[in-house]
Amino acid sequence: MKKRTQKHTDLLQGTLDMLILRTLIYGAAHGHQIGKHIQRTTNDFLQMQHGSLYPALHRLERRGWVVSKWEMAPDRNREFKYYRLTKKGKKQLVVEESKWKRMAEAVARVMWPATTEES
Repeated sequence: MKKRTQKHTDLLQGTLDMLILRTLIYGAAHGHQIGKHIQRTTNDFLQMQHGSLYPALHRLERRGWVVSKWEMAPDRNREFKYYRLTKKGKKQLVVEESKWKRMAEAVARVMWPATTEES
């Protein structure tokens, strides 16, 4: 029996929160929509698991960065819990994007230095 290898990508701590906040900048969405948006926009590189996505949404709600409300889905005959970005969440998104940019630039300087000193 072949052992099935699962491709797994670990996100840096806080990255999922930032991706969720960024997704909600476009408007309210329920959890499944948020996960699918992240998956689509990363060309399936990041696949959101319920065990990660929903605890993150609840954490963001506790921090006041998002609010949620049960609403009837426009195209379905059932309710979904829609998440919306708050003012506080918009401010936090700016902070998170700035931190992410600084970190990505720092890692890039190590990985692909502009000039190499010869010894």
